[in-house]
Amino acid sequence: MSKLAADLARALDPVRLAEGIGMLPDEWQADVLRSSHPRILLNCCRQSGKSTTAAVKAVHVAVYEPGSLTLCLSPSLRQSQELFRKVLTTYRTLGRPVASEGENALSLTLENGSRVVSLPGTEGTIRAYSAVRLLLVDEAARVPDETMAAVRPMLAVSDGQMIALSTPWGCRGWWYEAWESGGATWKRVRVPASECPRIAPAFLAEERAALGSWVYSQEYECSFAATSTQLFSEDHLRAMYDAQVQPLFPTEGDHHA
Repeated sequence: MSKLAADLARALDPVRLAEGIGMLPDEWQADVLRSSHPRILLNCCRQSGKSTTAAVKAVHVAVYEPGSLTLCLSPSLRQSQELFRKVLTTYRTLGRPVASEGENALSLTLENGSRVVSLPGTEGTIRAYSAVRLLLVDEAARVPDETMAAVRPMLAVSDGQMIALSTPWGCRGWWYEAWESGGATWKRVRVPASECPRIAPAFLAEERAALGSWVYSQEYECSFAATSTQLFSEDHLRAMYDAQVQPLFPTEGDHHA
């Protein structure tokens, strides 16, 4: 295949770009790479390849959508830089398909006008950006609600795509609420460790014994577990505000003649 034909194939299909770095995407990874759904939740176990998938998506947008802006957001700047580092590695492994005007630990600027930027994880320092084409939120369950409230408007004018990737972190926060009650707004992808061909069953058995059921269920089974110090379960707390749930001890006004 000629270089031009290969480039055209990559432009039309992000999976071909992934193959260009030696990645053979799992079925769910190929689905995410090709998806144009505006809001995607990746509830994937540790080491499943979710951040690599996000990095490939970012490079595809930057290379083949001139003038686009991609933001990498995590709870801390260090974590954002880790995701961004995978973006840079993908871009360089591909042989810099579009020349860069600048590469550093926080941003990549291409000659076609596209940018990929690593953001700090605090609400007060991320408001300057607009017209975002792709927003990648890593460790999304740990990103504070107020930070998400600050970045969501960045997608308004561009009608951009958000991909939020994480393992669960208890029954709390915006990511949990989006997964449980976000409705059709979100495309949900769940990948427990048992469905990842790169993780050996023997390793998982060792991790289950070492971590205990609560931590293991979140890190490897993608389950939203109540915290070990929580007195009432999430179901009980929700029932307190559900008019369809009958009280155990009806008051006088609840009796019917």
